[in-house]
Amino acid sequence: MTFRIVAMADLVSAEARSTDKAPGYGHAIYRDIAKGYGPCRSCLRTLALGVDERLLLTYDPFMDLESLPLPGPIYLHAKDCTRYEYENAYPEDLRFIPTTMNAYGRGRVLREVRYVEPNGDAEGTIAELLGNPDVAYIHARNTEAGCYMFRIERSPAPS
Repeated sequence: MTFRIVAMADLVSAEARSTDKAPGYGHAIYRDIAKGYGPCRSCLRTLALGVDERLLLTYDPFMDLESLPLPGPIYLHAKDCTRYEYENAYPEDLRFIPTTMNAYGRGRVLREVRYVEPNGDAEGTIAELLGNPDVAYIHARNTEAGCYMFRIERSPAPS
């Protein structure tokens, strides 16, 4: 089973950085120096504590995917960063984070929930979940903080 990690879209992160407002909501964005590891939802790298300027904003991970929203808080690097775009590669910076994998069917129907311990077998869990034909995509969430990190989908078949 091949998969791809879907980080926040460049257009969404660029809008947040340029307007200082949460895309789709218009809420003010809070800026400060990182007091926690984040991670940034664009590059999917951890934030450098006491060094990186970060943005805290409201984000809906179901935006442009499902009709029912589920907004929550996320972090972005305040400065532009390169969006994470790899196939079959779990973000190395995030392996230490205990992760809840919520497997959804279309219509935002929750099909299954799995927990991946720090440095656990994320790829194996992803393969098992995406092996279920009723699962359309997975949301990876930080188990400790509860916040959304990224989406996981099957890779498109080669043409």
